Order: sequence, then C-alpha cells, then structure tokens
Amino acid sequence: MNRRQSPLALRAVVFAASLIAAGLFTAHIAAAQPADEGPDDPYENTNRAIFNFNQDVDRSVLVPVSNAYRTVLPQPLRDSIHDFLQNLNGPIIFANDVLQGQFGLAGQTFGRLVVNSTLGLGGAVDVATKAGIPYHTNDLGITLATWGVAPGPYLMVPVLGPSNPRDLFGDVADGFGDPGNIVASNHQLIWASFVRSATSGIDERSRNIESLAEIERTSLDYYATVRSLARQRRAAQIRHQQEDIPNASPLQGASAIQPTPAPSQTLAEMPKRPGAPMTYTVAPPNSVTDMQTSPMTPSTAPGR
Repeated sequence: MNRRQSPLALRAVVFAASLIAAGLFTAHIAAAQPADEGPDDPYENTNRAIFNFNQDVDRSVLVPVSNAYRTVLPQPLRDSIHDFLQNLNGPIIFANDVLQGQFGLAGQTFGRLVVNSTLGLGGAVDVATKAGIPYHTNDLGITLATWGVAPGPYLMVPVLGPSNPRDLFGDVADGFGDPGNIVASNHQLIWASFVRSATSGIDERSRNIESLAEIERTSLDYYATVRSLARQRRAAQIRHQQEDIPNASPLQGASAIQPTPAPSQTLAEMPKRPGAPMTYTVAPPNSVTDMQTSPMTPSTAPGR
C-alpha cells in the first residue's frame, strides 16, 4: 500500500470505527431514556449560558459578516455558491440514502451529482432541480435516527447552535467521511475544509437573517423558541419531508431547500389607519343597581 492510499484506508477504518462507537454510545443513551419521553433539556442552565454567548457572537460577528456577504455579492452569485456547496454535500447525502435503504432518494442524489457536476459546471448551476430532480438533505444523524437511535439530551453547542449527542456525532463522522475533506487532507489543504465550512455557515445565516430576527422580536423566550424550532426542523428532515422552518444552526449549512423569503412588512411596520376616538359617559356608580343600569352609550360630547 503506497503512501497516498494509506491515509484513505486509515480514514475508512476511523469512519467505520466511529459508526460502531456511535451505535454503542447512542444505544446507551436510548436505553437510559424512557421510551415515552421526548428529548428533554437536562442541561438547560448551561445551554442557556452557551446560547447567550452564541447570541453575542451572532450579533457581533455572524450577522454583520452575513449582511456584508449579501451586500458585496449579487444574488445570482450567492445562489451559485449555495448550489456549489450543496453539490459538495452530495456524496455524503448519497451514502446516507443508501445506509437508510432509501434507494429512490439515492437515485435522485446520484442523478443530481452527475447532472450538476457536468452540465451544472461543477455544481455552480443547479440544473438538476430545473430538470425535475429535487434536492433533499441527509446525514449520519438522520441515518442513526432511522435506525432507532435516540437523540439524547438537547445540547447548545458553542457557535454552532442547537444539536444533540446523536446529531453532533453524526456531523463529526460525516466530516471524516466526506470525500472533499479527504482530498483536502491528502493534499495538505486542510484550510480548504475550514473555508468550506465557514462559507456554508455564512451562506445559511444570510438566508435566515430576517426570519430569525422576526422570531426573536416576537418571542417571549427566544431560547425556548429556538429549541422548539430546531426539534421541528430536525423531525421533518428525519421524515424526509420538505420544511421551510428557519435554520438556527449552521451545523446543517447549505441544506436549505429554498431560501426563506424575507417578510416584506411585519405587523409592527404596517401603517395604522387613524380612526375617530370613541368616548363614553359613565354615571358614577352609587350602588350595585346603579352599576347595572349605568349607560355605556357613545357620547356626542367631546371626551378625553
């Protein structure tokens, strides 16, 4: 075995061992978790502290960078970057389609890879969608879920946002098994993997700026709202259903089926039509009887 093949074989062994370890670890979590309970949040205090840190990072770094990304790059170029990143995810999506026995979805993924990598100029143009081959996301976390592995406790990961042990492990394992990362590693281009991940996160955040800002503005408890949205979005992905729930985590970056449209006008921003004030004259209540018979009819006299 030559030197070029050795790292690839080593990664394959590590990836296989990771799958086995994931199964044992998450099976232990599933056994410890009652079957009739959903994912809970036993580390809520710590999660909230990390969430507050993430919010500071989001406001001071991610949102300004994402806004600059949208300002500097025109929409067609941003769409090409988004499509290119989705195409790079194709091999991992295909592998998980097969692992789940979703051979119809695997055929779609393979078709998208072939069409977009050739006619789509390496994935820069999403020709497959225009040809009627829809995009879907898939990853090892979804595979483990279809195998019956419980998600485990809710986790708020620094910078990366909402997750759980099953999905977090799946993301790490997918990173090790991703052909693009393997090629970058074999050619001493590790920085390319980081650039890809960072670009994917910025692209995903830029597509959710308005929707998440509106949700934060109208939420009584933004942490609890994000937790609920993350669970709903993940449940839809596990069922292989299309969803338009805003993504609060760049962990599944470049996975949006379509960018969430920005609201053209919020309720708070809608113009309010002025109306004539309505005034009332209320007789002073001297007894219970007076209170029951007090007139509450609009008055024609000027009021306050």
